[in-house]
Amino acid sequence: MLRIKLVKSVYGNIPKTRQTVAGLGLKKPGSVVYQENNSVIRGMIHKVKHLLEVTEVDEAPERKYPSNHIKARTAKVAPEAKPAKAAKAKAPVVKEAAAEKPAAPKKKATKKTEDAE
Repeated sequence: MLRIKLVKSVYGNIPKTRQTVAGLGLKKPGSVVYQENNSVIRGMIHKVKHLLEVTEVDEAPERKYPSNHIKARTAKVAPEAKPAKAAKAKAPVVKEAAAEKPAAPKKKATKKTEDAE
C-alpha cells in the first residue's frame, strides 16, 4: 500500500500532468490518498514524481468518517415528509377585445434614410 501526498501544486503544469495527478485521486496540495502498490500506480507516480511525496505503508488507516458523511448531513428531506400545500385555483384572466388599431409597419434604417435626415 502506498501513501501518496501532493506536495506541490499542479498550477502551471501541462494538462497531461494535471490529469495524471487527478487520476491518482489527488485534488489540492496537502491531500493524501492511499493506493495499491502495482505497476500502473507506480508508472503514474513516476510521471509526476516532482510533485509528490510517496511512502510505503502496511495498510491505510481507518477513516474517521464514512466516505458519504457530507452527503448524509446535507441530504434534503424526502418529499413525502413535507406537508402538502393547498393548491390555489386561479381564475383564467380574460382580456376584453378592445378596438385595436393595426400597428404601422416600422421602417428599417438604411444608409439612404440616414443621409436624408
